[in-house]
Amino acid sequence: MAEGSKRIEQLVPELDRIIEISQPIQELADGFGGPQGPAEGPVWWHEGGYLVFSDIHNNRRMKYEPGRGASLLLEPTNRANGLTRDLKGRLVACEHDSRRVTRQEADGSITVIANSFQGRPLNRPNDVVVRSDGCIYFTDPWGHPAGAQQWDLQFAGVYRVTPDLGQMTLLIDDFVTPNGLAFSPDENVLYINDSRRGHIRAFELLPNGLLAKQTDRVFVDLRGPESGNPDGMKVDVEGNVYCGGAGGLWIMDRNGKKLGRIVHGAPATTNLAFGGSDWRTLYFTSRNHLGAVNVKIPGIPVPVGTK
Repeated sequence: MAEGSKRIEQLVPELDRIIEISQPIQELADGFGGPQGPAEGPVWWHEGGYLVFSDIHNNRRMKYEPGRGASLLLEPTNRANGLTRDLKGRLVACEHDSRRVTRQEADGSITVIANSFQGRPLNRPNDVVVRSDGCIYFTDPWGHPAGAQQWDLQFAGVYRVTPDLGQMTLLIDDFVTPNGLAFSPDENVLYINDSRRGHIRAFELLPNGLLAKQTDRVFVDLRGPESGNPDGMKVDVEGNVYCGGAGGLWIMDRNGKKLGRIVHGAPATTNLAFGGSDWRTLYFTSRNHLGAVNVKIPGIPVPVGTK
């Protein structure tokens, strides 16, 4: 897409409360990604004032410091994808090559959160979020380059792991390609998108964090004639939902009404994260780039640790 076509599209007046549509879309860094995976998994490191994100194809974890640019933070990473932080601020990662979800401890050691279900290895964990009770939720679509084997799982799942890592529950297994996931501000709803089907589903949660029966609904359909599918997803403190889709990064209200779209010029939006000192910078990754825009409503902060 040509440089001049980058823009913020306003579909309804309500978008004015969320974002200044006349602002330029910031190009922060590029040169990431490749055939085996794009830039992905951004998460803001509040106490350090920088962004951490995955460069899947190059098997690297990158660091972006405003005003200083991007630099290498860790290599290799087992081609990690989605990243977040737990209640103690520890980094949680979905690793493609090792087919597991891990946690990096304060001393740098790695704890395995999940690598199998009912004795079978996970498919390829993709994205992860942590609830305020410490439970860890992650998506596990199929996509391992070696191809499915008879000992592998025969479905793509979404899972919940308790804070003590003692119990792992399969929440749902009827997605084609479960990908990004995010909680509503009150954590009564879990949004999960399906990249293959091109939509976001919304699930009511019970007080214990499990899915209520017969409560899921299609929250919004993000298909269109342009390239791009639902992938990473985030929610702001007022419940507005941000997710990649056809033609760019879409903004929806809490009812699934499309408010506008950030057309940033890349073929797909792979993930996004709120950051900055006030959580009002919206960072986003694409196949090869890292970009940002400023928003008026802060995103839901990730936990802040001591490291």
